[in-house]
Amino acid sequence: MKFVEIKDLSVAELKKKRAALSEELFQARIKNSIGQLSNPVQIRGLRRDIAKINTAIVKKVAR
Repeated sequence: MKFVEIKDLSVAELKKKRAALSEELFQARIKNSIGQLSNPVQIRGLRRDIAKINTAIVKKVAR
């Protein structure tokens, strides 16, 4: 997910997206621990997407 896509969303939409990604990250971690995750690099991407969303939320709230 690109930051350009994220910055156009509202704070409420960002929070919903962050919650969805957090749930997806949780599921990916569980699958990774039991060896069912086919692409473990996916966890890194999810963490980075959540960080981008958190950054966008802070920038929007600070205005």
